[in-house]
Amino acid sequence: MSGMDGNALTQGTTGVRPEQRTGPPGGPRRPSSRSARRWTGLAVGIAVLVAAVALSIAIGSRNVDLGTVWRVLWHPDGSPESVIVHQLRLPRTLLGIGVGAALGLAGAVMQALTRNPLAEPGLLGVSLGASTGVVLAIAFLGVVNATGYVWFAFAGAALTAAAVFALGGSAGGHTPERQILAGVSLSSVLGAIVWAVLVTRREAFDRYRHWDVGSLSDRETATILQVMPFLLAGIVLALALGRQLNALGMGDESATSLGAHPGRIRALGIVTVTLLCGAATAACGPIFFLGLAVPYAARMIAGSDHRWILAYSLVIGPALLLASDVLGRVAVAPAELPVGVVTAFLGAPLFIAMCRRRRLSAL
Repeated sequence: MSGMDGNALTQGTTGVRPEQRTGPPGGPRRPSSRSARRWTGLAVGIAVLVAAVALSIAIGSRNVDLGTVWRVLWHPDGSPESVIVHQLRLPRTLLGIGVGAALGLAGAVMQALTRNPLAEPGLLGVSLGASTGVVLAIAFLGVVNATGYVWFAFAGAALTAAAVFALGGSAGGHTPERQILAGVSLSSVLGAIVWAVLVTRREAFDRYRHWDVGSLSDRETATILQVMPFLLAGIVLALALGRQLNALGMGDESATSLGAHPGRIRALGIVTVTLLCGAATAACGPIFFLGLAVPYAARMIAGSDHRWILAYSLVIGPALLLASDVLGRVAVAPAELPVGVVTAFLGAPLFIAMCRRRRLSAL
C-alpha cells in the first residue's frame, strides 16, 4: 500500500489527519478545557477555604475585625483579642480544617470502594462504631478525655468498617442497597449498645453527652496535637489511592488486568477510612453527612476521576465544616449550635434529594 493510500486510510478510519493529532505518540497532549475547568474550580475552592478560615477566626461571641486578626497572628501582644485568636479561635479553626478534610476524604474513599454514592461514614455506621468504642472506654476503663479516646475510636471504626464490607458483599459484588442495609443494621445494634451502657452508668452519660454532639469548641490543644498525626497520615494515604481507585472503579477483573490488586486496594482503603474517621470522631464526636455532601459536590465539579475527587474533597470538606461552624455561632447568638447539628440540618435534605433523583448508579 502506498504512503498516500495509508494516509487516506488513516484519515478515513479516524476522521483526523496524522499531522492533526495532539496526543501520544505524535506529541504532547494539549491541556483540555475540562482540565482547565478543574484547575480553575480547585483554585476557587481554595479561595473559599481561605475565606472560611478568616471568618472562623474573626467571628464568634466576640467578633474580631480582620485587620486585628492579621496583626495579632504575627505579633501576639497579650490583649483580649490576641488571647481569643491564639487560645480559642486558631486551635478551633485548625481542628476544623483537619476534621473537615478527613471526613470529606473518608466519604470519597468509601464511595469509591463500594461504588455507592450514598456511602458515608455516618450512614454506614463507621462513625457510630467509633462512638461505641469511646463509650465502652468511658464506662468500663475510666477514660476521661479525648486524648484517651483515640485508640478506642480507631478500634470501633475499624471493626465496623470491616463488618459493613463483609455484610454488604455478595458473590456478585457490593451493591448500594446491601451496603445501606448493612450500615443501618449495624447502626441499630451499636446504638442499642451505646444507650444500654449510658442508661446504666450515669457518670459515663455525663461525660459522653458533652462529646457526642459533634463540636469543634472546647477542645484541648493536647487533643488536637495527638489526633493531627493520624489525620495527616490518613489524608496522605487517601490522596495516594486516587489512581488505584480509578482502576477499581472499572471492576475487579479489569483492575487486575491493569496490574492493580483489588484486595490490597480495599484493605488500604479500610485502613485509610479507619484513620480518618477514628481520629476525627475522637477529637470532635460524630459529625454526620459531611462525608456524603463533600464527595457529591466534588464529583459534580470534577467528574469521575478519583484523583480530582479526592483533591476537591480535601478543599471542600474543611470549607464546608468551617462555614457550618460559623453558621452555628451566629444562628442562635449569643448561644451556639454544635457543628454536628448544623451539618445534619444541611446534609439531610441533600440525602433525601439524592434518593429522590435515584442517584444510586455505580460510580
